[in-house]
Amino acid sequence: MCGIAGFVDPNRREEEMHPLLEAMSRTLACRGPDGAGRWVGAPAGHAHRRLVVVDPEGGAQPMTLTWGGRTYVINYNGELYNTEELRRELFARGHRFRGHSDTEVLLHAYAQWGAGCLGRVNGIFAFAVWCPDDQSLFLARDRLGVKPLFYAERGGALVYASEMKALLAHPLVPPEVDAEGLAEVLAMGPARTPGHGIFRAVRELRPGWALRATPEGVRRWRYWALESRPHLDDLATTAERVRWLLRDSVERQLVSDVPVCTLLSGGLDSSAVTAFAAARFSRAGREPLCTYSVDFADMDRYFRPGDFQTGRDAPWVERMSRHLGTCHHRVELDTPELVDALERSLVARDHPGMADVDTSLLLFARRIKEDATVALSGEAADEIFGGYPWCHRPDALAADTFPWALRLADRVRLIAPEVKAAIRPEAYVADRYREALAEVPRLPGEEPAEARLREVLYLNITRFLPTLLDRKDRMTMAVGLEVRVPFCDHRLVEYVWNIPWWMKRYGGVAKGILRLALTDVLPADVVARRKSPYPSTHNPAYGLALRERLRAVLADPLSPLGPLLDRQAVEDLMAVDLDTTALPWFGQLMGVAQMYAYLLQTDAWLRRYRVRIAA
Repeated sequence: MCGIAGFVDPNRREEEMHPLLEAMSRTLACRGPDGAGRWVGAPAGHAHRRLVVVDPEGGAQPMTLTWGGRTYVINYNGELYNTEELRRELFARGHRFRGHSDTEVLLHAYAQWGAGCLGRVNGIFAFAVWCPDDQSLFLARDRLGVKPLFYAERGGALVYASEMKALLAHPLVPPEVDAEGLAEVLAMGPARTPGHGIFRAVRELRPGWALRATPEGVRRWRYWALESRPHLDDLATTAERVRWLLRDSVERQLVSDVPVCTLLSGGLDSSAVTAFAAARFSRAGREPLCTYSVDFADMDRYFRPGDFQTGRDAPWVERMSRHLGTCHHRVELDTPELVDALERSLVARDHPGMADVDTSLLLFARRIKEDATVALSGEAADEIFGGYPWCHRPDALAADTFPWALRLADRVRLIAPEVKAAIRPEAYVADRYREALAEVPRLPGEEPAEARLREVLYLNITRFLPTLLDRKDRMTMAVGLEVRVPFCDHRLVEYVWNIPWWMKRYGGVAKGILRLALTDVLPADVVARRKSPYPSTHNPAYGLALRERLRAVLADPLSPLGPLLDRQAVEDLMAVDLDTTALPWFGQLMGVAQMYAYLLQTDAWLRRYRVRIAA
């Protein structure tokens, strides 16, 4: 994995391009600590930061190829999991390779098939290809959006980068936020509307989309989408197919020339990934697989189970590590670390995020990076199989809004009246929700209840999952750790999408079909374990520390956050008992303490990024 940035600007001289590319590249240094490269050929330039995973000698970028009388320059962040199949097919068509990197294979694939290569690749990626012969820039992003890609069009130029901070290093992209961007932060956040870059004129290339910029203009198109069709396989065949697809995905994603590990919580999803990985290691005669888990100091003292976090992970982690014979590493984090890392996680994400859920992952990843460069994670299983509580709660299914954000009114109450009038938060969220539902691929003749569940699963995959993938990418790449997500293999996602709900909930339990598929893979008690999300601290000291920091911010007359808030409403929030058990205001774990953290991050974001709020 890497960091990429670049631009096409017909109004800029070549000697001006080098310092701009260097400035953009510096912001992405954490994504690629192992090397840096630049390519300039006016009017285009690429900057690359490399994290070496495959082919240390032959994978340097940007990479150039001349084929069929045309020249192509690629700038790539990602990993292909069918590299060898593609290499063999391309070799049969006359292509020859200097190394064994997936970058070189992707470059040859683009030279051979153009945008058609996107239908042939299996992987996670964001890449740019410049063709000087026709002065075209091609951008593409993987189907589920595991790897990020942002761009901006200004003054006849197009600027692109892996992260927003790299775009902001270019003078054509000032840190301005209009009413829509403010609504994204104050009403939608920490989620983002797909395609929205928060900053004015910054856009995200959406998952499964491509873009081509030429002197004649910019064209964007969707090359992949979920398709709804009748599911024809019986229960046993379906379970077997799910098991095969997941195993194949895990085994493909173990390819690496550097150490690989897995994240293990002892839950169904991470245990499945770890079991398949450990089995592959064993068959290959490799050293035992290393696994990592995260926990919090004094968790045994303060933890209280609830509807969302049903139990502690620690006993289950130990159970699975012993069962699989992994070399396990337990990482314990303390409250002061979480508080102190709040701004670092903000900078990693480039906008206010998921509080201790972000900061703990950042600190966790930093510890893993001491031993490994690549990790596999169980992310996305709940989205595609319907594991979240809101897929099973009648109130959430009946809600006419995003089911992970049922407490919008509580958030709106905190916004200053004049700001509320400008951004219209309720209407903004309602519009984004309706837009999402309009995209759902319908299945003719589907029963209303099944159709509603299809809607919720579509929202899971296209609106909630991106928030978690953003988090996973930014927090781990901030320390140079590459995390792969086997449940995001598009073949698995496409297959599971059309499995009927009664199968998905086979046995009357969440993710029943996945549990059935893993019956002979995992111990029975792990297969039956109830869902418990990535952990959040229960130590009251966390909320108390954040409350005091928020008081200091509100007392600062220079705070840029102050004018955006209703002071009395925030004072009321700070008087709330931290032990309140009301529904989270976002997701599964974001309660009162996490709202303090979100407001603190918003203040830090406005200051650090020197955000200007445009009229």
